[in-house]
Amino acid sequence: MGAVAIVMLVVLAIIVIVVVWAIMAYNRLVTLRNRVENGYSQIDVQLKRRTDLVPNLVECVKGYASHESQVFQNVTVARAEAMKAANSNAATPADRAQAESNLTNALMALQATAEAYPDLKANQNFLQLQDQLSDLEQKIAYARQFYNDVVQKLNTSIQTFPSNLIASMFHFAPGQYFQVAESDKQLPQVKF
Repeated sequence: MGAVAIVMLVVLAIIVIVVVWAIMAYNRLVTLRNRVENGYSQIDVQLKRRTDLVPNLVECVKGYASHESQVFQNVTVARAEAMKAANSNAATPADRAQAESNLTNALMALQATAEAYPDLKANQNFLQLQDQLSDLEQKIAYARQFYNDVVQKLNTSIQTFPSNLIASMFHFAPGQYFQVAESDKQLPQVKF
């Protein structure tokens, strides 16, 4: 075997290695992108379940605290905004997070209102709704964490060498985190 043949085999081996690496890098980016979409869908499912639970919770509290109309109105408006963001194709994860954060704040106010009514707190229907809401909030938190973890992996793959070469060639876009608004990160002030 001559020197030229050895050089040709080495060059061919290098080309095969580069092609195999490129295919693996591309497939990893596609997998991560699909996991981001799946993660966002999981958040969507849990938020939809929570949105569906809100009218039952409001009606249950209304029976005991009918004069708290501003609280009910705030929950209704926040729910409508959350549903609008959920159904909008133009809504970004940040838009969605803001709408859901507003709904969470309104639900917290509704629960605070319920605390002032001992009969309501003992109502079996209210307790079941409250348990369902608590369970959903935990599922939402988990779904957000999963989604943000996958977005971080995708973004890291898109930004690090050498996979960034494949990402730029095939126009992979970084994912957006599902973040809480700055105003919601501050602790609420409780006054008695």
